[in-house]
Amino acid sequence: MNALPHPILAILMFCLASCAPAPESETATTTTPVGEEEQWISLFNGKDLTGWDIKMAGRPLNENFRNTWRVEDSMLRVSYDDYENFDDAYGHLYYQQPYSHYKLRFEYRFTGEQTPGGANWNVRNSGVMLHSQSAESNDMGQHFPVSVELQLLGGLGEGERTTGNVCTPGTAVVMGDTINYNHCINSNSATYHGDGWVKAEAIVLGGEAMHFLIEGDTVLSFQQPQIGGGFTSRRDDAAAWKRFGVEDSYPQWLDREGEILTEGYIALQAESHPIDFRNIELLELPQE
Repeated sequence: MNALPHPILAILMFCLASCAPAPESETATTTTPVGEEEQWISLFNGKDLTGWDIKMAGRPLNENFRNTWRVEDSMLRVSYDDYENFDDAYGHLYYQQPYSHYKLRFEYRFTGEQTPGGANWNVRNSGVMLHSQSAESNDMGQHFPVSVELQLLGGLGEGERTTGNVCTPGTAVVMGDTINYNHCINSNSATYHGDGWVKAEAIVLGGEAMHFLIEGDTVLSFQQPQIGGGFTSRRDDAAAWKRFGVEDSYPQWLDREGEILTEGYIALQAESHPIDFRNIELLELPQE
């Protein structure tokens, strides 16, 4: 075969070099692995309650009544070992920073038996409050904050009992194109019996929508979380709010009926059955 004239050979070699793929080491420096693109932060350090506030019904801010909130083995535990009777000692643990658009993921498990004196509906029942009022804004005896609750339920050994439901103390949500004033709305999750760990996630999009996931599956979605609908029923009067310890601030909540909740605090719930939480992580999302 005849050799190419020298100038043409040089041009051809230049073109081949320009079109060749970059060496592997150079490509790695410009590509970010998918797992590193999302900047998740831990809300719980696994050692203590730094960054969190306690509010128990009838108790001053940050009194850990009867050592209800404990940190053991990198878990955040709701314990009733020091209780003889529940006595309506409803409590919540509030992360100190409010958020608007985010993903929240965590694991939970129910353990042991319900504390004596707890309501029947609180067996293997807890939750995580979203778009909540702050710990310090609760009335002294308030049982639950005005918020949107990602309700966590454990199976009772037989039958179905969904988890990842939504409950609405002092709030309501839109399902489809209608405001749904039911206090609790069931998801389509599986039932989780026993004391195994369950993975849960909430995708919170400000005042637009929320999506709840259990074990990676979306089990409930709704729109426009808002103040209203009474504390647990649209028929609630002042006496109904007071039964849940909201004695001073309820007129303010009534005046804000229909206000869309666009941000708020995250709070873990203690309502008479022991529960453990771990791997509590948050990813902030861009606001569009």
